[in-house]
Amino acid sequence: MATFERRGDLQWRAKIRRKGYPVQSRTFNTRAEAERWARLVESEMDRGVFVSRAEAEQTTLAEALDRYEREVLPTKKSITGTLPHIRALRERLGSYSLAAITSALIAKYRDERLQEVGPQTVKHDLSVLSRLLNVAMREWGIALPGGNPVQQIKMPKLPEGRDRRLRPGEGGALLAALPAPHDALCCFAIETAMRRSEMARMRWEHVDFKKRVLLVPEGKTKTRWVPLSQEAVHILQNLPRRLDGMIWGFRPDSITQAFDRACKAAGLQDLRFHDLRHEATSRLFERGLNLMEVASITGHSTLQMLKRYTHLRAEDLAKKLQYRATASE
Repeated sequence: MATFERRGDLQWRAKIRRKGYPVQSRTFNTRAEAERWARLVESEMDRGVFVSRAEAEQTTLAEALDRYEREVLPTKKSITGTLPHIRALRERLGSYSLAAITSALIAKYRDERLQEVGPQTVKHDLSVLSRLLNVAMREWGIALPGGNPVQQIKMPKLPEGRDRRLRPGEGGALLAALPAPHDALCCFAIETAMRRSEMARMRWEHVDFKKRVLLVPEGKTKTRWVPLSQEAVHILQNLPRRLDGMIWGFRPDSITQAFDRACKAAGLQDLRFHDLRHEATSRLFERGLNLMEVASITGHSTLQMLKRYTHLRAEDLAKKLQYRATASE
């Protein structure tokens, strides 16, 4: 049975006592709001679906983000890439309680954020929020009766994947503008299709020159061995050895900064370091490797991600069809 108590001139407190449930109470600005809340809670108790919202109502998103950053983020492989998304969520939604984070509120955040940044950034924001809410429910025991609201909205539509490749003359201009050993690193990236973060972690102990393979420890995807072409081996053999055992000794962000400076100096437009991975992957297909073979080299987690590279082989396929037609005559 719900009881209502006036508290001062502006507030009403509703209290519900029901056998089998802990006492539930909450304070509202008007009696009408208190009565609506009491009816909802009692209805859920009658149907046996009541879950206490107390902790979700008392915990703000900012507090939950702080806890996630403190307890969960250190266990993840990538930390720095997540922090900007946490900051964006804290700035716009941090004052809301977890109970007040509804699908409508998140949809509004999505639409407003899309006016400022690209859809991929917004998708990452929402993914971080979704992971946080899942941890809150499963690990911290904070009940969200409506479940994870992020899963109830439509994610931003992503643009078509980039298909930027090196144009004639760009490779030479880029290497001429890059200082050593950044020039060697870019050549190595094109030979191996490795990610920036993977190359930043490379150590000499991971290289097997006899078998011509390089171990890529577990990073964004599972551990894999990357075959080294003759040119890749040549690049490594001509590098000086560092005392710390690292091959390159660069942080991922410094790799990008040096690359961007070189592109500006060489007058190269709309070229990013990650485009070298696209270039390398495309060349693997052009050499005749199939999807599974390329995936084992590049470490793509799904074959769907690789399918967008196959259209680049249309001219090669046309040549093969021409050859087959001639051979059958």
